[in-house]
Amino acid sequence: MNQFELEDMENLFMALGDKTRLRLLNLMRRDEICVCFFTEVLRESQPKISRHLASLRNAGIVEARRDGKWVHYRIAKPKNERVQQILNDTLEWLETQDEMRGEYEILEKACCAPGAPVTIARAPKPEIFAEKNMSVDLPEKKELDTYLL
Repeated sequence: MNQFELEDMENLFMALGDKTRLRLLNLMRRDEICVCFFTEVLRESQPKISRHLASLRNAGIVEARRDGKWVHYRIAKPKNERVQQILNDTLEWLETQDEMRGEYEILEKACCAPGAPVTIARAPKPEIFAEKNMSVDLPEKKELDTYLL
């Protein structure tokens, strides 16, 4: 193992060595997720979530994409094959954990609920839930017009 590979492994294990980061990876395991959903599902502050996402990005296992005011995060494919294998094994393991499956179900409900919280009501839904969300009839919210007299 050369120095470059050793640093890759060190960065990976440092990134995986935190429960919040594992929880974030769990929510991203099937699709990219808007940062607002992380704060809603994990009940953590946006600065804390952003700090942990930065650690995952620095380790090269998460990428960000900006879409207007929304920032979406997804799992990136690491260049190092050993890192990729460990990441894949970790994601498979996360899916077997009851707590992680429960949080993923909370994500699905938050994305598809007719009465979604204001913080996420207009956020772009993950593609994996888009079909489910389309079948939900949401009442149109009418905004009041303001007229100057």
